[in-house]
Amino acid sequence: MAILARKRDADIDRSRISVPDNRGVKIVKTCTINRSPQELFQFWRRFENLPQVMEHVISVEQLSEKESHWVASTGKKKFEWNSLVINEHPNELIAWRTLDGSDVMHAGSVRFTPVAGTNSTEVTVQFEYEPPAGKVGVLFAKLFGKEPGRQVEKDLEQFKTFMETGETQIGKSTL
Repeated sequence: MAILARKRDADIDRSRISVPDNRGVKIVKTCTINRSPQELFQFWRRFENLPQVMEHVISVEQLSEKESHWVASTGKKKFEWNSLVINEHPNELIAWRTLDGSDVMHAGSVRFTPVAGTNSTEVTVQFEYEPPAGKVGVLFAKLFGKEPGRQVEKDLEQFKTFMETGETQIGKSTL
């Protein structure tokens, strides 16, 4: 009986995983930004801000305190998903997962860690996603210069530039 209960609990937990059975592609990228964790967290937590620093994100609409709707584009293909904040520690961490019916299933987090003795923050983005075309799609994307890990690096560089100078290559803006 106990074994059945554990299996049922495991099945329930598995149903909440955006990328089941470790089938996804994992990405971890970090950069240091000369701003406080509070400033960076506040900007990022207003998800509507993120198209300013994420090249392929067209729009983000906050649906509730924890849910948001995202629209992104890679070339001619448009992707949409709903995301749910599943863990949050103000000024430290935001973790999310996509909801059923999303074009791209993924889960991840962004962590804001103060750098001792400075006003800088180490920002780490970590996520796992299930490529729409599977692992072959990832290989195809790499061949054509659209490798997702590199895109996350570019987005973090844009975030750094925007937060430190108020400008970005995506579109000139002022803080």
